[in-house]
Amino acid sequence: MPSPLIGITTSIAPAGKGPQRVSLNTDYMRAVETAGGIPVLLPHTLGPAALDALFASLGGLVVTGGGDVNPARYGEAPHITVVGVSDERDAFEAALITRALAAALPLFCICRGMQVLNVALGGSLHQDIPSGFATTIRHAQSDPRETPTHAVHVQPETKLAGLIGSGERQVNSMHHQAVHRLGEGVEAVAWAPDGVIEAIELPRYDGFLAAVQWHPEELAAEIDHAQALFAALVAAATHERGAR
Repeated sequence: MPSPLIGITTSIAPAGKGPQRVSLNTDYMRAVETAGGIPVLLPHTLGPAALDALFASLGGLVVTGGGDVNPARYGEAPHITVVGVSDERDAFEAALITRALAAALPLFCICRGMQVLNVALGGSLHQDIPSGFATTIRHAQSDPRETPTHAVHVQPETKLAGLIGSGERQVNSMHHQAVHRLGEGVEAVAWAPDGVIEAIELPRYDGFLAAVQWHPEELAAEIDHAQALFAALVAAATHERGAR
């Protein structure tokens, strides 16, 4: 069976006074390809016809990290620390997630992607972790991105535990926001020691869904549980394509 196409959303990188640009950390593409998938970039600029054509060919979707979600999407004024907001990207990715869930397309949401998923389902975010948590954990780590810096506890008997095991896993951390009020049907399934939610899922959802706050694409070359998430996505995407 041919390798499945895996759509990967991109960030928006303003270029001063020049043209707007899209960008993507190549580790996302490398992790997908290592797992056996074919990465396909999905910039927010895609028109409806192009997006429809691409979506119909996808076996799975990765919603990536990046700037903060506009707090207006969950009914709040922005905290002073909010940065990198793009209403265009917010709308594009929320619509993609809604479409993927409706089609039972295998879906993997990473960092900002997990936050977009929760907000798209009616949840909210802690806009600034240091303002809301008494913690000594540096969720915006200064260590190299591929270095694990704190543990997360994965709840047993969850879908995530079925992918990477339960108990403690060491992860990296590059965020200043976190899931707050859970969206409809959403459950938290992993936490940092300070109580910050590190993974969510939809227990009653039949399709493949993984959503984590850390960045497994940065760890995948060295840490088995990180690459296992991409392997599971590609396996689900391969099965999905074969069933069509």
